[in-house]
Amino acid sequence: MTDQRGAPLAVTITAANRHDMKAAFSTLEAVVPPRPPITPYHPQHLCLDKGYDYPEIDEGIRRRGYTPHIRRKREGKLEPGERRHPARRWVVERTNSWHNRFRKLAVRFEKKVENYLALVHLACALIIYRLVLG
Repeated sequence: MTDQRGAPLAVTITAANRHDMKAAFSTLEAVVPPRPPITPYHPQHLCLDKGYDYPEIDEGIRRRGYTPHIRRKREGKLEPGERRHPARRWVVERTNSWHNRFRKLAVRFEKKVENYLALVHLACALIIYRLVLG
């Protein structure tokens, strides 16, 4: 999970062949920085792709105080001049690319999940450090 600049906010480790929607709530619970207060004038938005288009995900996100923006599975492509919200998915993909630059994370050789998670957290800290120094 990232913020709008691409800074990692939460990371969870799952099995390789596990569907993303199974780890959605554990990722939301793993958010490190405290959330700002939610007001009607400043709601917190959560943008997700079509892989999270399930009623239980939508309901769980709303219960946690987020305004969900989920692409629907049977939703067609938008017309060239038609945009509802600014594009946000590329920010997450860019952060994933930054994680892939850390060669130690490319292939997992660590037997313990805790050791691999520590390396991922170190990579996240370095990404945030680089964003701050910009």
